[in-house]
Amino acid sequence: DFGIDGWRLDVAREIDDDAFWREFRRRVKAGNPEAYIVGEVWLNAAHWLKGDMWDASMNYIFARSCIAFFIGEEIDYGALHKTLTPPGPPGAEAFAKAVAAMEAMYHPHVVAAQLNLLSSHDTARFVTVARGDQSALRLATLFQMTYTGPPSLYYGDEVGLAGGHDPLNRGAMPWDEATWDHDLLRGFRRMIALRKARPSLRRGSYSGVYARDGVHVHLRRLDNDVVVVALNTDRVTRRIDIPVISALDDGATLEEAWANRSLRVEGGMLRGVELAPRSGRVFQTPL
Repeated sequence: DFGIDGWRLDVAREIDDDAFWREFRRRVKAGNPEAYIVGEVWLNAAHWLKGDMWDASMNYIFARSCIAFFIGEEIDYGALHKTLTPPGPPGAEAFAKAVAAMEAMYHPHVVAAQLNLLSSHDTARFVTVARGDQSALRLATLFQMTYTGPPSLYYGDEVGLAGGHDPLNRGAMPWDEATWDHDLLRGFRRMIALRKARPSLRRGSYSGVYARDGVHVHLRRLDNDVVVVALNTDRVTRRIDIPVISALDDGATLEEAWANRSLRVEGGMLRGVELAPRSGRVFQTPL
């Protein structure tokens, strides 16, 4: 009645009463059919995500996958929450399999609603787990902003706020702008602006099209709006050919975000794409 836009349900699995959650949903949606219901469940939440209880869960599986790939062998296990421990070795191939498993875990409508996070009030901040490596945070955020489902930013990550285990992960927002990392903030702003500008990043299909040698490439598409995102987690330059034959015809031109460059599709590929160490590039069809 007061205009609430959504409900985040803390430790929601501790209310083990499906009838309660079904009635909760009926009442919330009666007041606001667009209200968002997201439950805190750290692992598979399929039980509550069948359309009759919640809309989504806090996607800690997303966070774990990003920690494994974008931080990789530099993970500070002393800061890492045990639930976020990577289940296997790092690498682009393992990351592609982890993303595919997330896609298969729920109905596509649920995947499109999952709250994708990197840090939260219950975990050490992503940059702290990365031992201060901002390249890991930038790469993970670029994936977060170009992946399926709403991205969730934990206050302060965008200005370089660090924090270990509770209570350090709940440190106050530094409101003195002189203490902010303004270069990092500019990077966050342009990634957010990219997501807002491209309908395909919010509502389009997702395809992983390349995963090898520390490089992961994915493609988002909604009608004629196509975005290709290439992420190099390695510490050496990689030069790759990106297959886009499923989404773009030969001769199609893609513009590079944040750069005055363009590429043409040749033989179903974007050829000779060079990726600097620990960097990402985004290519998009003209709007």
